[in-house]
Amino acid sequence: MNKVKNIMIVGVGGQGALLASKTLGQVLLDAGFDVKVSEVHGMSQRGGSVVTYVRYGDKVYSPIVDKGEADFIVSFELLEAARYTEYLRKDGQIVVNTQKIDPMPVITGAAEYPEDLIGTMEAAGLKVDALDCLTLAEEAGTAKAVNIVLMGRLSKYMDFPESAWMAAIEKLVKPQFLEVNKKAFKLGRG
Repeated sequence: MNKVKNIMIVGVGGQGALLASKTLGQVLLDAGFDVKVSEVHGMSQRGGSVVTYVRYGDKVYSPIVDKGEADFIVSFELLEAARYTEYLRKDGQIVVNTQKIDPMPVITGAAEYPEDLIGTMEAAGLKVDALDCLTLAEEAGTAKAVNIVLMGRLSKYMDFPESAWMAAIEKLVKPQFLEVNKKAFKLGRG
């Protein structure tokens, strides 16, 4: 593989984007790729928009993904997925949690949350895989596992065995949370 692959993980601060990007990065490192993972950009501590870039290939020189370059956008929240669609390449895939988290302008009444974002993205010709990750995470045992549910769903589109993902989860998750995260991954993978 000479071509660099680009993945954007987008969401709202406090949703676990950092663990998601670390898990993905670990899978890619274990597979022998050169991997660059950016820092989380945005107001991650305050419920603001956050973005993490994960790039991998034989040799990666920069951690930043430009507009039109993302092979995947993995989104913790619908509006965040819609906000970053211009970064998706023409044949790219969006994996999105159907959860809605009102941004500050909606909370203050200055704006309304857009209707039918999935339909809007699909009408624009985008490939969208939307699922209720919050319900699946709760089924696994904790609402905090939305990030690992999303990684499970993303794994369906990538050529790495489930065992590679489980190994990464085992390396990164504290033992007391391991089983719930493994269950969350399997529920996301479907």
